[in-house]
Amino acid sequence: MDWQTHTVFNQPIPLNNSNLFLSDLALCEAVHRHDAGWDSELLASIGQQLGTAESLELGRLANVHPPELIRYDPQGQRLDDVRFHPAWHLLMQGLCANRVHNLPWEETARNGAFVARAARFMLHAQVEAGTLCPITMTFAATPLLLKTLPPLFSDWRTALLSDRYDSHQTAGGQKRGLLIGMGMTEKQGGSDVLSNSTRAQRLADGSYQLIGHKWFYSVPQSDAHLVLAQASGGLTCFFVPRLLPDGSRNAIRLERLKDKLGNRANASSEVEFQQALGWPIGEEGDGIRQILKMGGLTRFDCALGSHSLMRRALSVALYHAFQRQAFGHNLVDLPLMRQVLGRMALQLEGQTAFMFRLASAWGQPHSPQEALWARLFTPAAKFAICKTGIPFVAEAMEVLGGIGYCEESELPRLYREMPVNSIWEGSGNIMCLDVLRVLAKQPDVLALLLDEYAEVKGQDRHFDRHWRQLQQRLHRLSEAQGREITGQLYLLGVGAQMLRYASPPVSQAWCRMMLDPRGGAMLNEQVISELLSRATGGGR
Repeated sequence: MDWQTHTVFNQPIPLNNSNLFLSDLALCEAVHRHDAGWDSELLASIGQQLGTAESLELGRLANVHPPELIRYDPQGQRLDDVRFHPAWHLLMQGLCANRVHNLPWEETARNGAFVARAARFMLHAQVEAGTLCPITMTFAATPLLLKTLPPLFSDWRTALLSDRYDSHQTAGGQKRGLLIGMGMTEKQGGSDVLSNSTRAQRLADGSYQLIGHKWFYSVPQSDAHLVLAQASGGLTCFFVPRLLPDGSRNAIRLERLKDKLGNRANASSEVEFQQALGWPIGEEGDGIRQILKMGGLTRFDCALGSHSLMRRALSVALYHAFQRQAFGHNLVDLPLMRQVLGRMALQLEGQTAFMFRLASAWGQPHSPQEALWARLFTPAAKFAICKTGIPFVAEAMEVLGGIGYCEESELPRLYREMPVNSIWEGSGNIMCLDVLRVLAKQPDVLALLLDEYAEVKGQDRHFDRHWRQLQQRLHRLSEAQGREITGQLYLLGVGAQMLRYASPPVSQAWCRMMLDPRGGAMLNEQVISELLSRATGGGR
């Protein structure tokens, strides 16, 4: 007797052999548009390697085997080490080899290097997001440290600009590659860092002793952290190495690793400073200004990280819909599913165009106009994109149905990763307050927006109406309306890019979907076909 109860069929194969760069036409075009076309060949190579089953498995392994805190060695000596699965180290090697942590900071960096780095970041983020935390912090800290490293640590400069990942427990001056973390948040203050209570006492040699705690000490295995503490002259930024130049351990005690919703491959810790040694970055009392130099870069990466996870979620959903049959048709051919997938693809078209315009602005720090553009739109992008990422991944889960909710799918991990980008480096209200601060204190911001939107004025009535509404709000800024102003500013920023660069049917569809208060009309079949083709690299 045949005891077989059924045959498995109509189950799509997983998306585990694709080119993450070439399959995304919006990304390819944005890279060329913003002077980074010279990196396209390498990006295609990186995209091919990261899209393999082997790379995706590394991402899975790094998350199912989270880091472990090792507080003591077998003899009882205090260690305060963090042990990672080998998959973590392999992923970190790839990120550093591709210079995601420092590409624009090389002296010989080419025009468009910031854009190229953003594209490389976006590809890696689709494989594993936790490893991007140490990369982002190192990326943001490096330009500051290259100018302000204490003389005792001047030999760190070469390793900061290397393409090597070095996980050895060795003094930084002896390593081939370095990672930098940050320690700002304390129990009593959270985002209100002015309330930090960690104290710093100056010693005769110019170093300081730190006594206090940090509630979130990101990536505790980093070679050094930038830490805020109260010195006699006020809140100050300190360079706090994990190992001192003589190889001895600094007095930084890891109390525990955080048990987080997502971002589980990455170690986040609570620490106590028991007369830990630190060296000032800048003058006493200048800590906030020094930290703000890095805050914009880390916030940019938060927005880019959420966007990248959304792109992966859409790719998984599309690949499933092209294979799965229901009611006698492939899912992708059913009218209602085409509307869902088309609207998801349209949202990402706008985000890609906008994020790489923002990357281009960050890559031109000597242009006052571009620097102001980046200063204004970075917190707006972080607020808007990180918020929309959570329901976006949930929608992708619905495309797959029940299997999308199960851990065998990538989507639960992507969903758990989403909130951290919205919370880290300042949650939603903090971003909106930052936008309001720029609008109120930067006299050139209105002229900037007028120039930005003059080129596309008159192309779409929804866009023009929203711009008129925002102008009225800008004349009477209200903190209570901070979210509405920030969201509207962001949508206009995206809309301007779409009206400039997308095909007229697609740009008009975006404006209807995102700016029409009635919720936008259905997408027509021509627009859906174009969007799904572009989202899959030109075809199925």
